[in-house]
Amino acid sequence: MRSLAPTSLLAAAAIAFGLAAPRPAAAQDAVPGQVVVQYASAAQPKVVQLPAGRTVPQAIHALRRDPAVQYAVPNVIAHADGFIPNDPGRGGPRGWQAMQWNFLASTGVDAPDGWSNLLAAGAPGGRGALVAVLDTGVAYENRGRFRRSPDFAVAQFAPGYDLVGHDAHPDDENGHGTFVAGVIGERINNRRALTGLAYGAKIMPVRVLDDQGLGDAATIAQGIRFAARHHAQVINLSLEFDSSVPGSQIPEVLSAIRYANRLGSLVVGAAGNEAMRIVAYPARANGVLSVGATTEHVCLADYSNDGRDLDLVAPGGGADAALDDDPHCHPAGRSGRDIFQLTFTSSPSRFGFPGGYEGTSMAAPHVAGVAALVIASGVIGRHPSPRALEQRLESTARDLGAPGYDQRYGFGLVQAGAATKPTPAQAAAWRRAAARRAARARHA
Repeated sequence: MRSLAPTSLLAAAAIAFGLAAPRPAAAQDAVPGQVVVQYASAAQPKVVQLPAGRTVPQAIHALRRDPAVQYAVPNVIAHADGFIPNDPGRGGPRGWQAMQWNFLASTGVDAPDGWSNLLAAGAPGGRGALVAVLDTGVAYENRGRFRRSPDFAVAQFAPGYDLVGHDAHPDDENGHGTFVAGVIGERINNRRALTGLAYGAKIMPVRVLDDQGLGDAATIAQGIRFAARHHAQVINLSLEFDSSVPGSQIPEVLSAIRYANRLGSLVVGAAGNEAMRIVAYPARANGVLSVGATTEHVCLADYSNDGRDLDLVAPGGGADAALDDDPHCHPAGRSGRDIFQLTFTSSPSRFGFPGGYEGTSMAAPHVAGVAALVIASGVIGRHPSPRALEQRLESTARDLGAPGYDQRYGFGLVQAGAATKPTPAQAAAWRRAAARRAARARHA
């Protein structure tokens, strides 16, 4: 039996979704139930389809004992690099990749392989997932002096709320929230600006911070409850209280987090930027996936909080921490680059790529974006619980520092490709669905 090539099916699926043909990641390592056998008497190798109940390792072991067999191996699937969008960044041959080191496999979260997996799953960019951004607002609409970011589309947004101004227009007056939303969901493959991790997901803007980036506990708690009531599957909190603030002083926030968890929302929080050995609230709270920051060198950032409540790390940019026992860290060398994303600069109607954006606030939306990809992919079910999502992200993270969990890096650097990689059975189902979509597209 001849299996269809996953590369061609992914290309067809991309065309059906209106995207340029990708260079896809492998959906699995080998074709299930097949062995390639070269007999000494044959000119060409033979693909053997195994009967039900016979495993590939069993068959290979038996075949290799036959003197007439020159070799017997799994029918391994080759693949090209992950889907590479055409967004230009500041221009130049490498486009967005020259700026967004944080999305690359070597230095960041391996977005291209994650994008390829989601294309294969039929949910490009996390289509179907909903992420709430609790921040300074988002440049999501054209209204008065406000302008929608040119790399966002109207259809990307779910209705939100402004809990600072007490109206239904959570427009950004700072730029921070637009930046965070861009990390999660800036459009891709439109020959404009940069890329977002979960570009197909919906974003719910909830304004809980003012134009100076400040917000009180009561307002933040109201924002968490609003997002959970309105079915946000992921809630991103790129904000922190001072590390000296104990949980006893923010009971309304802790209660809101428990409420969100009960309603099925994964809450993702920034660990804090005080270089303390303690995670700041709300990330320290039970029920929040806490995120520290790494640099371009895959080292803990010198400002990032860490400690026993740290769960994961993600790119935040900046200088390396002075960790003598970590070969990735070079604190005396040149600092790593900032994180870049399209946001407004001198006013809410002028957009660009401002520097100076580094911190665990930048790290958290990487994790929120990957969580959205996992939800949309269905690799752990269509409606995964917050705990199941957390376990998936932690178990597929790239281990850094000491082997296993450690208090500097938690479970490691979140990985979009590994977190969304299907099982062999899921990959086969994705290929069948992609073939059906491609056939419908040809006959449309």
